Amino acid sequence: MSTGAVIVGTGMTHFGKHGDRSMRSLAEEAVGAALADAGLTPADVGMVFHANATAGILHGQEMIRGQATLRETGLLGLPIVNVENACASASTAFSLAVMAVRSGTVDVALAVGTEKLTHPDKLRSLTAIATAVDLQAEPETAALIGAVLLGSGAEIGSGSGSKFMDIYAERAQAYMARSGATARDFAVIAAKNQSNGALNPKAQYQKVVTADDVLASRPISGPLTLLMCSPIGDGSAAVVVCSSDYAQRLAVPAVGVEAVALLSGTDHAPGEAGAIPRAVARAYEQAGLGPDDVDVVELHDAAAPGELWGYEDLQLCGPGEGPKLLASGDTHLGGRVPVNPSGGLLARGHPIGATGCAQLVELADQLRGRAGPRQVPGARIALAQNAGGSLGLDEASAVVSILSGPEVSR
Repeated sequence: MSTGAVIVGTGMTHFGKHGDRSMRSLAEEAVGAALADAGLTPADVGMVFHANATAGILHGQEMIRGQATLRETGLLGLPIVNVENACASASTAFSLAVMAVRSGTVDVALAVGTEKLTHPDKLRSLTAIATAVDLQAEPETAALIGAVLLGSGAEIGSGSGSKFMDIYAERAQAYMARSGATARDFAVIAAKNQSNGALNPKAQYQKVVTADDVLASRPISGPLTLLMCSPIGDGSAAVVVCSSDYAQRLAVPAVGVEAVALLSGTDHAPGEAGAIPRAVARAYEQAGLGPDDVDVVELHDAAAPGELWGYEDLQLCGPGEGPKLLASGDTHLGGRVPVNPSGGLLARGHPIGATGCAQLVELADQLRGRAGPRQVPGARIALAQNAGGSLGLDEASAVVSILSGPEVSR
């Protein structure tokens, strides 16, 4: 077996609120599409890594989420590994699939993320998201979560109803102070990604909006408004990974996996590098590439300000220069390095356990030249940045993946 790993198949559902569908039906659609894209059957798969973040709290399915969710896919009987790593669950599953192939353990591995985040009680969905913090370090949050789960109706979040939007708001205020960014900058990012989502038939939101529309939407947690925040939704996405030797037997273009860097946060001191910039540096080192080599990016924009400081984490610009890069148009479609052509989490949607694989589906499509009206011409190198949870000042987990197009020989 070759130790090289490539992507040969991808598939995903439409992201959105699927009240009439189960996690099982969503996963069946995504897995079926990914295997068909690769020209493979379930019998060809050696190992499966299934990601999910909230099914235990929202739907009561714990411990064997992958086996229960994948029951109708034809994959039962294979090694199925359940992966939970907050919003980075699916990209973590992908890193494990790549590891399984590179180690020679299997020729073909499947990474799939599935989430049904909607619930008749929206507060319960927000509560499930809020558990992605260190509850021992935040006893007040722990008490609120416990109260909601016991049915008292307590609120999660200072005013927004969302613990994580409050966290993003605090970080946004600090970023504005040090960079000169404005609320309009955040609105421009949201409008850009909504416009991209309008070109993506799989996106939860497919409506073009203006920066003024974003600023006029309902306040959530200052300076954030509703359209600056990723929505609650459901969906599944899957990626087929195989060895480069095995890929030669298939009549499909293979996307190279140049790097996958998975790190945890450290609750770092102010001024020290967090999990994301450390993972970025490791990924560039693994790939032997740098930011100037990257043609297209999918970046974790759970809230619009996260994309702006994400430019700096990815070294697309210098510290404090995120607003300047945005204003240049370089990160828009048609720019030097388009960011979130899929619409990102803001428009494509953010079913937590599926997001990491959805980013990879988009980038594989870009590198294979099949992204339709949002295609980045000549895209050869792509980068995905996915993060999850909160650990003090840091993300609890971060994954950065670098992919290369079928024509790139390295």
